[in-house]
Amino acid sequence: MLRLIYTALLYVAAPLAFAVLLWRGMRDPLYRDRRGERFGFSRTKLDASIWVHAVSVGEVQAAAALIRDLQRRFPQSPLIVTTATPTGAQRVRALFPQGVHHAYLPYDLPGAVRRFLERIRPRIAVILETEVWPNLYRECGRRQIPIVLASARLSEKSVRRFRRIAGLFRDALNQGLVIGAQTRSDADRFIVVGAAPARTHVTGNIKFDLETPVEARARGEALRTGQFPGRFVWVAGSTHEGEEDVILEAHRGLLAARADSLLILVPRHPNRFERVRQWLSGQQVTFACRSRGEAVTPDTQILLADTLGELLMLYAAADVAFVGGSLVPIGGHNLLEPAALARPILTGPQNFNAPDIARLMLESGAALQVESAPGLAQALADLAANPGKRSQMGQVALAMLESNRGALARVMALVEETLHRRAQ
Repeated sequence: MLRLIYTALLYVAAPLAFAVLLWRGMRDPLYRDRRGERFGFSRTKLDASIWVHAVSVGEVQAAAALIRDLQRRFPQSPLIVTTATPTGAQRVRALFPQGVHHAYLPYDLPGAVRRFLERIRPRIAVILETEVWPNLYRECGRRQIPIVLASARLSEKSVRRFRRIAGLFRDALNQGLVIGAQTRSDADRFIVVGAAPARTHVTGNIKFDLETPVEARARGEALRTGQFPGRFVWVAGSTHEGEEDVILEAHRGLLAARADSLLILVPRHPNRFERVRQWLSGQQVTFACRSRGEAVTPDTQILLADTLGELLMLYAAADVAFVGGSLVPIGGHNLLEPAALARPILTGPQNFNAPDIARLMLESGAALQVESAPGLAQALADLAANPGKRSQMGQVALAMLESNRGALARVMALVEETLHRRAQ
């Protein structure tokens, strides 16, 4: 009965979701692409594929090492990556221009799910973090397609929510699902909501196995040397609406203490690039747009990075990294990206997307938490005046990353074991 109610509600919600997609497509061309895939009409037709689902940009970046390892170990199996967002799709194409297919994950409607699975015919599904779709999981179970949840996490708040509809999710969690949880606490919470203990493992977080391309470091150093040598540079990465005002106020405070400071502002979503550019135009600051090829001069106060796929390179070009989505209730973005480049990290208080990573970085001294524009300006001024502290924080951040690597190998072991069982 619960499943019938859930599915009926989805049939009501799906047209509304599609209407939102159409509306967003009027403002952002990325949302006009391949809309039929939302209902399972994938253009890609495969057989015995390996399917990885990573919802958006951050998850795609985290899954990059896993995808490359799957390519190496299973060269005969076509590999398809699904995302929910166009920016995730763009990141897949940028990281894997050849050899990896992409499709949008369909809505969790029985017909859409069946069409999707019929087209890609996966041997196994590897799903990043906690994307639990009851109809999709049920259909995978019916077709005997095993699912591995990689870097799975479940908060106490989610446990309470899952308990209200326990029957629906318990059924989903027991469709041959193998769980690779980030922590022991996450594993225990999955078991509480109905996951099979024998198929619930602690593998760690594959985000720690982040690959940092050598060319990203080299390009960052070349950018800095070529356009702003000798300046104090900080990046505000993956920022959201409501954060740029705080960041600009902080930068103005920093300029009062150190006039040669440069802010590299990197909005999270491409559909906001033009709005942020127009907003900067009215703020009485000198800025350059990276998408327009505008050079940074000694008078430039802000570089607007209105481009995709360059965040790691820009972190490499900077002295300090502020990671966005943390001054507003978004939940914070990936603190490990600047850590991989040995950069000191600043973050706001809203880090509920990855609280364990935030806690690790803050408690170790690799990161500092700021809560306001004056606090951010003060932290930046202190770090600008103290290169030794910047270096120490960056090295601690890198050490924390290195000491927590290994989840990728454990997830791959689960994938291989699951495929071996399926073949028997």
